[in-house]
Amino acid sequence: MKIAWIDCSAGASGDMLLGALLDAGADLAYVNAAVAAVDPTLSVQVSRTARHQIAALKATVEVDGTPHPESIPGEAAARAEHQPEGDHLAGVPSPDHHLPADDHGHGHVGHGHGHDSSGDHSHGPTRPWSEVRRILEEAELPEVVRGRALDTFGRLARAEANAHGVDVEGVHFHEVGALDAIADIVGVAAASVSLGIERVVVSTIALGGGRQVKGQHGGIPIPGPAVLHLVAEAEAPVIGGTAPYEMTTPTGAALLATLADEFGMMPPMRVGRTGVGAGGRDPVEVPNILRVIVGETTERQATQLVYETNIDDLDPRLWPPVLQRLLDAGASDAWLTPILMKKGRPAHTLSVLVSSTNAAAVRRVVLTETTAIGLREYDIRKHAADREFTSVDVDGQSISIKIARYDGQVVNVQPEYEDVVAAAVELKQPVKAIMARAVAAAADFWN
Repeated sequence: MKIAWIDCSAGASGDMLLGALLDAGADLAYVNAAVAAVDPTLSVQVSRTARHQIAALKATVEVDGTPHPESIPGEAAARAEHQPEGDHLAGVPSPDHHLPADDHGHGHVGHGHGHDSSGDHSHGPTRPWSEVRRILEEAELPEVVRGRALDTFGRLARAEANAHGVDVEGVHFHEVGALDAIADIVGVAAASVSLGIERVVVSTIALGGGRQVKGQHGGIPIPGPAVLHLVAEAEAPVIGGTAPYEMTTPTGAALLATLADEFGMMPPMRVGRTGVGAGGRDPVEVPNILRVIVGETTERQATQLVYETNIDDLDPRLWPPVLQRLLDAGASDAWLTPILMKKGRPAHTLSVLVSSTNAAAVRRVVLTETTAIGLREYDIRKHAADREFTSVDVDGQSISIKIARYDGQVVNVQPEYEDVVAAAVELKQPVKAIMARAVAAAADFWN
């Protein structure tokens, strides 16, 4: 099983996590295709740098080919003095009453990188959370990328609503900051999919603290209320850290919460690649980096569970939503097998493959959504080929391609079915025709 451990001992921000995933081998073209699907003016560029003489990759968000203000260390630092922890969110719907927004890590305010500027910062127009959600729902994204992006933005909106005492739908994203956050969040979602990671373990997260930074409405404590809500909701282990400033930004915390299957020390694994992502500043207290270590699990015990139950009295029309809810609860797969029970009654065996992390949620779905009053559990060992994702273009429609490798050799290349269906609808062509063209366009990936 392909596994990743995210080292947050120096905190986390969106650009640091994106840089680390790209440094670990994520496909930059795939990431940029996803980002551009949401907003064609956005792109991500990378450059080599170092923090405390440790080599790292810096991811920079560009708008129409120009570095985004929040990706420029000097400008980010200037914004930090006046925009600490409220992230890119105003928290209220009124455009003339914005709560402070934070750097979101591209100077990685979260990494404190010196709040040494003064002066006013004008707050531009905002986008409500409902609009950001609509944009993501309508963008031509692979479903797994869309799901992770929506989950992350949803966590941010809930955190800001909680911090400012407003309804979630009343949360607004500052227009400038929203572009930066979209690129980071969609980029990280796409990068994690591109790497084919099946399980993510996140370390204890360093939050920083010890200083109140100046916001538009007064001092804001570090760690700020949004970050604390995010880590509490995720039940993530945290520590203050070694630096007297914000080390983890709300975007960083939300992304970690979305990606994490569990939190803890580096698990047993055979290390493959290590990615190192850099924040925008280079403070003296700590190397401003986040690491992603990607490898294969080495545990000999079972890494998956199978739940089974025989059911003969459920309305068959209910099976499709039951299977979908099991997948939504974190099941790796769920399927039905026709059987013949005692007294000759036709029935089905419901089988669910799931990791131990999501086992409780899956049990709850089985026992609340079906007529089962019990289920069987047994351990299995799962062997899987390495997976990576890229994309092809069919008449302007982006279709994700899943590539499977075994012992370094490509053994399977397949278009993602949902993308094929979406393209067929858009192009008003038969699904089988678009599938054939996508397969043909992906033929070179066999090499």
